[in-house]
Amino acid sequence: MSLVVRMVRGVLAVLALPVALLALWWVTSADSTTYYLPPLSEILSIFDDVWLHSTRLADDVLPSVLRLLIGFLVAVLLGVGLGVLIGSSRALRAFCEPVLEFLRAIPPPVLIPVLMLFAGIGDSMKVLVVVSGAVWPILLNTVEGVRAVDEVLTETCRCYGIRGPARLWHLVVRSASPQIVTGMRQGLSIGIILMVISEMFAASNGLGFTIIGFQRSFAVTEMWTGILLLGLLGYLLALLMRVFERRVLHWYFGLRQAQRGGSR
Repeated sequence: MSLVVRMVRGVLAVLALPVALLALWWVTSADSTTYYLPPLSEILSIFDDVWLHSTRLADDVLPSVLRLLIGFLVAVLLGVGLGVLIGSSRALRAFCEPVLEFLRAIPPPVLIPVLMLFAGIGDSMKVLVVVSGAVWPILLNTVEGVRAVDEVLTETCRCYGIRGPARLWHLVVRSASPQIVTGMRQGLSIGIILMVISEMFAASNGLGFTIIGFQRSFAVTEMWTGILLLGLLGYLLALLMRVFERRVLHWYFGLRQAQRGGSR
């Protein structure tokens, strides 16, 4: 199969369902006379004016994306660092497990009033809200990934005297990386949701602030453009995460493909 054919098939696989859903939305809403559910054609007709031909892209969208990325990166650093530490020690894992189960059971939106008391109502609070939710899937997946490191590889490293940072990076982190990336993908989805929720509390800009502002002023069509933009942003970030996953885990996908080929 040629490279061009594989690329075309990949693009079709990525875009087929979103395009089909948009087409279904267009058709089913074409004759809508409900004020709260305007036709998709009407939403798209004002999309440019609301977001692209105004200052909202710089004033609202970019700050939201920046807060999300900062919070997500902090969550990755915390989740992977603590996950490797906890997963590498059975005693520490047993000691921390009850606390981790208790903390992750608390819905992050409930923490927003508490975080506002300590961090104020600025960007720091919104970043902390993203971290408070995104860190858990990364942390827990990292712990499980570290626990599942192959014992044969562990003994091999011991026999060859591979210790310290080299063992940590080439054995532990590399073996756990498929589950770490899975946790990152889950954490990113949670972070997007929390980004919007945090901007609905005592904010002066951001996607969540703008969408709730449209809702309160009964600008329903403009509100739907914000929801559509939020969906497009989440879809774009998911695609970037998939590219990152393929780049970082190319050895893992190659190994799986080789195993499938060998089993035939």
